[in-house]
Amino acid sequence: MDIGVEISLYPLAADYRQRIQAFLDRMRSDGRLKVVTTSLSTQVFGPYEEVLGLLGREMRATFSEVERAVFVLKVFGPLAEAGG
Repeated sequence: MDIGVEISLYPLAADYRQRIQAFLDRMRSDGRLKVVTTSLSTQVFGPYEEVLGLLGREMRATFSEVERAVFVLKVFGPLAEAGG
């Protein structure tokens, strides 16, 4: 089952732009999921287990790098299968 997740990250740090970019770079480097970035959020699309697994790993990495951060997530699905 494919899902989508809309993510907004608010690192409570002076270098917040670099922290957001690092998170986005890690999300994109996986290569298995579709990652779309807008000025307000990022959307990640793909199989349920892969999306939530990647989010779990990268959120943990952010929390270990930044003293405080806030993630806002919207999860939607299931998405229609391609060609279906």
